[in-house]
Amino acid sequence: MSIEITLMVLLAAMLNAGWNTLIKVSGDRIAVMAVVTLLGSFVSALALPFIDMPDPASWPLLALAILLHTGYHFVLPVAYNYGDLGQVYPIARGSAPLLVTLGAAFFAGEVLSVIPFFGVAFLAVGVMALAFDQRTGLSQNPRAVLFALGTGASIAAYTLVDGLGARQAGSVMGFAVCLTIGDGLLTFLVASTWKAKAIKQVVRTNLTPAVLAGGMQVGAYWIAIWALAHAPLGMVSALRETSVLFAALISTFILKEGFGVWRFVSAGLIACGIGLTRYKP
Repeated sequence: MSIEITLMVLLAAMLNAGWNTLIKVSGDRIAVMAVVTLLGSFVSALALPFIDMPDPASWPLLALAILLHTGYHFVLPVAYNYGDLGQVYPIARGSAPLLVTLGAAFFAGEVLSVIPFFGVAFLAVGVMALAFDQRTGLSQNPRAVLFALGTGASIAAYTLVDGLGARQAGSVMGFAVCLTIGDGLLTFLVASTWKAKAIKQVVRTNLTPAVLAGGMQVGAYWIAIWALAHAPLGMVSALRETSVLFAALISTFILKEGFGVWRFVSAGLIACGIGLTRYKP
């Protein structure tokens, strides 16, 4: 993976941590997610005059990606109802890269060599190590772990479909823009069927953070889809999950969710993983 793609994916990781934190702290999380994704779809709509539409051959994958992203938008806030950001986020994001790597080998024929594979493994283990923090440990909330693992599976599924669809679309940005418009609208429509009052409350009281989160979410997805179209799926997925380091800092210094030695262990493993994924034989 080139240094340019590496840096862009790290930027996406920062944006991802930011919008996930806003989902965590801004009230009814499903309602917030609905508003955030709708605002993100408005941002994406502004880009329509400047992009080429994806090739019709990619439309089935685009439709599947929209459904998978929409499902993720509901699984994630539910998981946050049962666990802290410092627990749910590392497990969800850390379990996804290994699943993506296996899926990429099966569906895209992308078999990593030994050293980059160990880089992905180090990144995944380093990410999940954050969940062993003393105050957010695995043993304290098994239900949160189950929801987090379910979220990780949904992340892996949409990452694979995103990457394969973007490669088939001809226009990577066209695929990304249509995806973020579609999943934003669908998420809002589904949520509004039973969260209408909560959505109105979010608009009245938390519109500013929702706007910020919507912009960060769209930016993170656009960058990630662009990277998935140009680099191995498993490596992009693993590097993107370094967002947990940023989330760990946020959960420690802003949300006051505690700090432990596992965060130092995690940082070391992630640093080793990044180095190994950059290996060129």
